[in-house]
Amino acid sequence: MKYSLDSIPLHCSFLSLGEDFLSEVTPTPFESESRLVHFNNNAAALLDLQPGIEQQQQFIDIFSGNSPLQQAKPFSMLYAGHQFGHLNPQLGDGRAIIIAEVANAKNEPWELQLKGSGLTPYSRDGDGRAVLRSTIREYLCSEAMHGLGIPTTRALCMTASDDEVYREDIETGAILTRIAPSHVRFGSFEIFYYRQQYQHIKKLADHIITQHYTELANDANPYLALLREVIQRTAHLIAQWQGVGFSHGVMNTDNMSILGLTLDYGPYGFLDNYQPGYICNHSDYQGRYAFDQQPHIGLFNLSCLAQALLPLIDKNPEQAAQLAKKELDQYQTLFIDHFAKIMRGKLGLEKEFNDDQQLVVVLFTLMKDDNVDYTILFRRLCEFDSEVLENNSAIRDLFMHRDRFDQWAQKYQQRLKKEALSDQQRCLRMKATNPKYILRNYMAEVAIEKAEDENDYTEIDRLFQLLQNPFSEQPEMEYYADFPPQWAEEISVSCSS
Repeated sequence: MKYSLDSIPLHCSFLSLGEDFLSEVTPTPFESESRLVHFNNNAAALLDLQPGIEQQQQFIDIFSGNSPLQQAKPFSMLYAGHQFGHLNPQLGDGRAIIIAEVANAKNEPWELQLKGSGLTPYSRDGDGRAVLRSTIREYLCSEAMHGLGIPTTRALCMTASDDEVYREDIETGAILTRIAPSHVRFGSFEIFYYRQQYQHIKKLADHIITQHYTELANDANPYLALLREVIQRTAHLIAQWQGVGFSHGVMNTDNMSILGLTLDYGPYGFLDNYQPGYICNHSDYQGRYAFDQQPHIGLFNLSCLAQALLPLIDKNPEQAAQLAKKELDQYQTLFIDHFAKIMRGKLGLEKEFNDDQQLVVVLFTLMKDDNVDYTILFRRLCEFDSEVLENNSAIRDLFMHRDRFDQWAQKYQQRLKKEALSDQQRCLRMKATNPKYILRNYMAEVAIEKAEDENDYTEIDRLFQLLQNPFSEQPEMEYYADFPPQWAEEISVSCSS
């Protein structure tokens, strides 16, 4: 069954929690005429929307905040968060409004959130608006991550108008429609912990378990089981980030999903040259959220969540802390094991040997010392000739210290002899693991410039189509797999991006 905008079934589970968890608020319409920038048919399919629905004026009106969905009660969520390591006791959706919760034909819940739809009670000194620049970045990256197989919120569409929004310069206003089964964050629990409203923590945890972790409901300690599941999902998520060279940029606890999704794309960046200390957010002066710090920050954020759940885990505070610590102690092993599995896949290794980690460590050291492009290197490794090392010049030429690469290549050659796959079989497997295309910052920048300067959205669509299949050969898009241009080094993104 396909739904029209008037027949789509509403699902009001989070609203039932009550006013202590949210504020009902109406989106602020654009002052000038709204227009559709891009529409995601794949995301629309998750909602079972009718084909061609985006061509209706009603669709544009709803998803630019100009008119409501019938019978819907829009709201913004309340939460707190540790921002750059320091607790902010009250935050909330300062520029995002969930216009509806819907259920598709499979009875799967989806929240439809307008990001940039005007002031909310949590806007503080902000204007509640988003700009076209940041909206394009999140729209493209959430779909790029989905294409890479990494859990993420999705993007249904972008709308824009000629309304002026003031940032460092005057920019064009825009709205992103983001969809997710839930937008609840670690900080959603923290706010009630620090307010000592422990019944509210229980109410929220019960909601999450009932709606999204039903298998935990009959556990002897469902709240400890919830923490365990979130630890596992987060460890796996961050291992996946590291595997593709993705840097989030603002891993505050209010940007961490209780479902283990990649949430809130701001100053993100994919690695070009491999630099483990890469800082994609120029507002991150101390490098707290540098690429190589993400696994550690994941544990810090989980510790903040665990603390908020302590009153539910056990009535005895000491016993609760011990139980939570035992689960948190599993994080590092979970992360290392999953990351090691990812790296074996990236190197085409099916079997597991003790010295595999050293093979990876040495390779990363060579890549760092020689500023080797992360994505290009692993994609070229798919073609590694394990019989004749002299045939690997395309890989070898990525390194300045070729003698050091030769030494590594010989060890890699010996390691591959322990596998049963032929070079051709291994190549196919590796190409399904090592993407050819990622969303480099310069690519998003080109799309943004065309959209802002010329109202030309063709580059957005071209990148959108490209990133649906990042592992596939796309001959007509080959130039996107090349090294970034030199001017890309000058691109700077911050929390306003």
